[in-house]
Amino acid sequence: MFGVIDRVRPIAFLVGRVVIGVIFLVHGWMKFSSGLSGTTAFFESVGIPLAGLAAPAVAVLEVVGGIALIVGAALPLFGTLLALNMLGAILFVHGSAGFAADKGGYEYVLALAAASLMIGFSGGGALAVDSLWQHRRGRTGATTSV
Repeated sequence: MFGVIDRVRPIAFLVGRVVIGVIFLVHGWMKFSSGLSGTTAFFESVGIPLAGLAAPAVAVLEVVGGIALIVGAALPLFGTLLALNMLGAILFVHGSAGFAADKGGYEYVLALAAASLMIGFSGGGALAVDSLWQHRRGRTGATTSV
């Protein structure tokens, strides 16, 4: 039983990583394609500080972070940044609407935050650049200093 789970786990991480990455990539791309001025205006309307800087920063984070999750690169960094991004969305947009997503609440955004953290610290699973890099470094005997 555990042998099967151990063989499937890297594929499950891959699927989760790609799905969550695509969600962030699409949301970030929508911020660009619909116009950053509209995103900035929305950010201003909900009280996000420095909306003119925050809107493009969030759009870039969601696109680059989404791609990073998809390929499995710099997962602890992007998993953490995307989770913090979603906590900001809860604080400024969804928190006051309660929990239920169908009422504009934070349910979905909280799930994305948790998924981002899980992916960020999972090792990435199959075909993750981070895992491939660590495996290659292990074979060459390279070490890191702390």
